[in-house]
Amino acid sequence: MSKQKIIIGADHAGFDLKEKVIEWLNSHQFEVVDVGTYSIESTDYPDYAHKAAKLVGEEKGQLGVLICGSANGVCMSANKHAEVRAALCWLPEIAALARQHNDANICCLPARFISEEMALEITETFLNNDFEGGRHSRRVNKIAQC
Repeated sequence: MSKQKIIIGADHAGFDLKEKVIEWLNSHQFEVVDVGTYSIESTDYPDYAHKAAKLVGEEKGQLGVLICGSANGVCMSANKHAEVRAALCWLPEIAALARQHNDANICCLPARFISEEMALEITETFLNNDFEGGRHSRRVNKIAQC
């Protein structure tokens, strides 16, 4: 059985937390694709959000994690990609509902507002939930209509 691949990216504000999430993912037998950044040197969050979103969007069922200071920037950038439904998650319950009701495929973590422990719990919850379909499918199908 192959490992589930997780795409992960962050800007400088999310770099330290990204490294902790990667460590957790590796210890839980996920295949990690790290699209950067690779240091705390100031950088631009859209660069990493777009890289991750492109990879997530290319493969049905692919999941990702994006991290920046507030998670707003990476979330907005990722959601510019038609195949992506990025959700800003600051509690495990939000992550669960994002997957169950919104079929989110990228979890966005606000590094400056949550603890490392909370980030790992949110990530685990996001990855361990599935889209429920049903009445939610109709709503999710309307997201990309514009």
